Amino acid sequence: MTSERITHWIAGRSWTGTAERRGDVYDPATGKVARQVDLADREVVDQAVGAALAAFQEWRHTSVARRTTVLFAFRELLNARREELAALIVSEHGKVHSDALGEVARGLEVVEYACGIAQLSRGSYTEQASTGVDVYSIRQPLGPVAIISPFNFPAMVPMWFFPLAIAAGNTVIVKPSEKDPSAANLLAALWQEAGLPAGVFNVVHGDKPAVDRLLEHPDVKAVSFVGSTPVARHVYETGTRHGKRVQALGGAKNHMLVLPDADLDLTADAAVNAGYGAAGERCMAVSVLVAVDPVGDALVDRIRRRIAGLTVGPGSAPGSEMGPLVTGAHRDKVTGYLDTGVADGAALVVDGRGHPVTGEAADGFWLGPTLFDHVKPGMSVYDDEIFGPVLSVVRVPTYEDGVALINANPYGNGTALFTNDGGAARRFQHEVEVGMVGINVPIPVPVAYYSFGGWKSSLFGDAHAYGEDGVRFFTRGKAVTQRWLDPSHGGINLGFPTNS
Repeated sequence: MTSERITHWIAGRSWTGTAERRGDVYDPATGKVARQVDLADREVVDQAVGAALAAFQEWRHTSVARRTTVLFAFRELLNARREELAALIVSEHGKVHSDALGEVARGLEVVEYACGIAQLSRGSYTEQASTGVDVYSIRQPLGPVAIISPFNFPAMVPMWFFPLAIAAGNTVIVKPSEKDPSAANLLAALWQEAGLPAGVFNVVHGDKPAVDRLLEHPDVKAVSFVGSTPVARHVYETGTRHGKRVQALGGAKNHMLVLPDADLDLTADAAVNAGYGAAGERCMAVSVLVAVDPVGDALVDRIRRRIAGLTVGPGSAPGSEMGPLVTGAHRDKVTGYLDTGVADGAALVVDGRGHPVTGEAADGFWLGPTLFDHVKPGMSVYDDEIFGPVLSVVRVPTYEDGVALINANPYGNGTALFTNDGGAARRFQHEVEVGMVGINVPIPVPVAYYSFGGWKSSLFGDAHAYGEDGVRFFTRGKAVTQRWLDPSHGGINLGFPTNS
């Protein structure tokens, strides 16, 4: 039987050429090839960039009122068809349906924010800034911009960027992951139905050759990327070397520090949700739980009991709480850490290879929730970003040792503290060298109008030009709050709205 073909979207229509290379797109729950995706060569990327450049000449001069009308229409279509988009995500990524719907909802937040472009894009005017001199500032689009997005959020991550880029008058080329490419094509069709002119939004499918061409192409003015740290570094260095603005979000090794006074049931629930949601394939997943003596034994026992009750099964099946990993190769890579962790001396408390899977899906890319205890720096399960359902427990004697451990880690994406001590919470948010911090809540992901981004090896790009910023979230009945570490908060733009 011939697999469904997924191809590029260029200048308002599906590409009609013949691809020299194609990639398999799997249903992770069954392990079977469901579709095949065309992989772009240099010439196809050039076609997409050419279409974006041609469309830019008109779109940049389109009134803000007209752009806003298109954005509102896109928002309504996306909301109306979010179930369809979520089903596509489930079928290619494997996450459970509720998680896929949540992803679409978070993308919608950015679309709704971009609908306020009339306010967001205002300039300023100063009369008599100097004697006889008036000064005004304006915001202008850059031109064609590229978005290189990862497999773990095939709808949300592109929507972090393109709504604002388009609202501000730019044109866009999206290069989604070749592992789950269909969501980007549905988004393209919705833009067309909303009245977006052909060429303003383009989709190019591919792998490294397509990425490298986008990074080198002289007509691509800016690039946003989310993925692993080695690739983020490559994107940042290559793109900036070719004169582009680049924001590249890299990997993470997110820690949750638990103090002896913490509510351990609340903490265990949070650790399970944050460690095993989306099979651990989240840049904001908690992968290291730092237990301050003497809570380690009690906390590990609570997590172990909760793991036993988790329902692992196909994302489309009612009741499934965790789905498969995205590909067989990725599942095998993650599974390899279980043996190396034991060999390094860690205690394998729960082996996810033995977790039952519901439904008739034995050939899918399954690995159940896994728990290590007595993990130490230097072990591969601690040092590497595993990007799977593997939670490691590190034990430390004091709060200060926990903070030192977090700050010594090369990643600085997110962290959390669980405690009933308000003084410790205040100290923690100032002392940790991490971009996003949750207090009694797992790693926070800011809403659309706050900056998202880590520090150190978790981010390369624009934020570093202005000074690092941070987001702080609190729970336990208190309002979610935010604090900038640097009042200039240059930060990550969710798009490319200015040329300044």
